[in-house]
Amino acid sequence: MNKYGKVAVVMGGTSAEREVSLMSGQGVLEALRSRGVDAHAFDPRDKPLAALREEGFQRAFLILHGPMGEDGTIQGALAFLGIPYTGCGVMGSAIGMDKLRCKLIWRALGLPIPEFELLDEHSDFEAVAHKLGLPLFVKPNIEGSSVGVTKVKTAGELKAAYLEARKYDKVVLAETFIGGGEYSAPIMGDAVRGYTVLPAIKIEPATEFYDYQAKYFRDDTVYRCPSGLPPEQEAAIAKLVEKAFWAIGGQSWARVDFLMDEEGNPYLLEVNTAPGMTSHSLFPMGARAAGMSYEDVVLKILDTTLEEA
Repeated sequence: MNKYGKVAVVMGGTSAEREVSLMSGQGVLEALRSRGVDAHAFDPRDKPLAALREEGFQRAFLILHGPMGEDGTIQGALAFLGIPYTGCGVMGSAIGMDKLRCKLIWRALGLPIPEFELLDEHSDFEAVAHKLGLPLFVKPNIEGSSVGVTKVKTAGELKAAYLEARKYDKVVLAETFIGGGEYSAPIMGDAVRGYTVLPAIKIEPATEFYDYQAKYFRDDTVYRCPSGLPPEQEAAIAKLVEKAFWAIGGQSWARVDFLMDEEGNPYLLEVNTAPGMTSHSLFPMGARAAGMSYEDVVLKILDTTLEEA
């Protein structure tokens, strides 16, 4: 399609989520080509970003995951180069990737989030466990795909979990366990034109929690879409998801993950501003439930690069 020109599917990169990005990127690349788009793979690990201009690319479909791809870094570079790109801008990407600052913004707006504590080598791990309760989760602040995440069942495991998360980021969070179910809601649009929240997905992993293997490789994770939530509850959650995305300056597309407690109250978990697009990924599931094929939704995301800000 000539209206897009030459499109770079920017995938791979250097983060711990490189493998997933390559899988997502291959799916996006094949979908765009199937719709007649002049799309090509571009891996910033292997080429400098300046090569995008040198090779005549006119826009970029960003499907990098994790640091240096989902955190505003490449978004700022592409803006400097004058190349339109999919996904959130610099601010929305940076805040979405930074779990701590995202939580602080949501909390300041009165949006529900799980209780959390920052951990460091001087933390009183016993006191943290007592305050948050057990089990709890420990995770690096800036990382995705459950990389470095540990479910802690006893106070004695907390320090080891901190040290594992510390391998991936110097800021580490401990977060209270919410046990009523894990969900995710894809969202598209922006604050000017309005948001569209796609059907939520309920995630039922066979593993201890929804970890890296369960997300991308295991075939025994159960996904329910429609999620089984009553229509009025799903509508209320859609409004919450909109507020959460708006709060970080979100635009184009993303996925908002949330938890439910046993009484049916939702708690915002995090925003993924470059969601996975693999065969196991959640965004395509929500799109399919809304009547869009994988190819449809990929093209709709690329369309956002044609719109004026």
